[in-house]
Amino acid sequence: MKTFIALTLVAAASAAPAADKPEPAYKPYEPQYAPAPYKPAYKPAYKEPAYEEPPKYEYNYAVADHYSGSDFTQNEARDGYSTNGGYRVALPDGRTQIVTYTVQDGKSGFVADVRYEGEAQYPEEKPAYKAEYKPKYAPVPAYQPAPAYEA
Repeated sequence: MKTFIALTLVAAASAAPAADKPEPAYKPYEPQYAPAPYKPAYKPAYKEPAYEEPPKYEYNYAVADHYSGSDFTQNEARDGYSTNGGYRVALPDGRTQIVTYTVQDGKSGFVADVRYEGEAQYPEEKPAYKAEYKPKYAPVPAYQPAPAYEA
C-alpha cells in the first residue's frame, strides 16, 4: 500500500506543468462573427452597366431548304424604344404567313399585323400501301369418316 501511494505521488508530481516550459506558438481557434448587418469582405465582380445611350440594333436572316420544305425569313430593327420587324413562314397547307409588328416608344406594346398569301390546299391523301385481306378457310379433309351408329 505504501508503494501504491508513493507511485501515485510521483505520477501526480510528474503530471504537473513545469514552470520552465514555453507557451505553445499557436492559439486555439476562436470563431469570428461578423457584426450585424453582414457585409461581405469582397466586392462582386459584376458591375451593373450604365446605359448612357438608348439601344440600337438591326438584324435579319433567311432559311430556304427546298428538300424539307422549310422557308422562312425574319428581320427586326430597334432604335431607342421603337421597334419594328416581321417574319414570313411557309405553312404546311401551302400558304405563306406574313407577320409585321411594331412597338412605338415602348409604351404601346406589341402590335402585330398577320396576313396570309395563297390558298390553303388539303389534297386527299392516298395510302402508299393498301393491304388486301383475303381470309383463309380451313382445308376440307380428303377422307370422309364412316358414320357411327348406336345400337
